Amino acid sequence: MAINHFLGSLDFSPEKYDVLFSLASRIIDSPSDYTDRCRGKLMATLFYEPSTRTRLSFEAAMLRLGGGVISVASAKSSSVSKGESLGDTIRTVGGYADLIVMRHPKEGAALLAAEYSPVPLINGGDGAREHPTQTLTDLFTIHRFKGRFDGLTVAFCGDLRYGRTVHSLVKALARYSGVKFILISPSELRLPERIVREVNEINPEATLQETTSMEDGLESADVLYMTRIQKERFFNEEDYIRLRDTYILTEDKLRAASEEMIVMHPLPRVTEIDYAIDADPRAVYFEQARFGMFARMALIVHLLSDKEGGDA
Repeated sequence: MAINHFLGSLDFSPEKYDVLFSLASRIIDSPSDYTDRCRGKLMATLFYEPSTRTRLSFEAAMLRLGGGVISVASAKSSSVSKGESLGDTIRTVGGYADLIVMRHPKEGAALLAAEYSPVPLINGGDGAREHPTQTLTDLFTIHRFKGRFDGLTVAFCGDLRYGRTVHSLVKALARYSGVKFILISPSELRLPERIVREVNEINPEATLQETTSMEDGLESADVLYMTRIQKERFFNEEDYIRLRDTYILTEDKLRAASEEMIVMHPLPRVTEIDYAIDADPRAVYFEQARFGMFARMALIVHLLSDKEGGDA
C-alpha cells in the first residue's frame, strides 16, 4: 500500500479538504469521542527551524487524541549536527514513530524526506516553499467564519515573496470558482512569478490584482490575510529594516473595510497588526491558531486511518 504524505497544499482535493473540515468540526463538537483515537500511536516532530504554533499544535493534537510524541526541537539537538543525512534521519525516526511532522529551512526538504520515510510524513514548512498544514488551518478558519470559498475576495498583505503560508494558501484557494486575490506588498516583496503562473494554471479565470496600497485593498475584501516581514528570509538587514513597517493595520485603516470582513494572520505578529485590533470582532487570528489544533487532529486521524486502511 502506498504511503500517504501531506507535503503541499494541492496534495488534497477540495473534496478531501471538505472531509477534513467535517472531521475537525466533529472533534470540536464532541472531543470526548476522539480522546482514544490514536492510543498506542507515536508521532515524531522534527523541527530544524523555530516554531511555536505549528509544533505545539501538532503535539497537543496528538496528545488530545490519546497518542504519544517524541521530538527533536532543533538541528543542534539531533545527529544532523554530526553530519547525518536527512534520509538517514528519516529512516531511523520512521522506525520509532507512526507519523512524522518535519519543519526544515531548505526548500524541497519535505519532498526529499518523503522519499525515505516508511511512515506518513507531514510538511510543517520547508523554507519559503510550502506550509500546507497552515493552509489546512487557514481554509478551515475561512470555512468556519464564511461558510464558503467560491466568490470570495481575499487580500494578502505584507511579505508575499517569502511567505510560504501565502504561497500555499493562494494555490489552494485558486481551485474555487470566482475567487479574487488582492496582493498588497512593496515591489520588493511581490508574489513570485512562479506562484502567479501556478495560480493561472490552476484556474485561468482567477483574478490577481496587485497594489501597494493597503487601504485600496481593504475596500472590497472578504478576508484580509496579514503577514509579517520575515527578518530570517533577508540577506541584507538594511533591506529588512527599510521594509518591516511598510504595512501596519490600525483602527483607522480598518474603517475602510467591511464589517463582515475577517482579519487573519498565521502568526507570529510583530508590528504589522496594532494590538488595539485584537478587540475588533473581525480579528480572528487567535481563533485561527486554535482551529489549527483541531485541523491537525483531523489530519492525524485521516493519515493514520489511511495507513491502516480504515475510515476517518
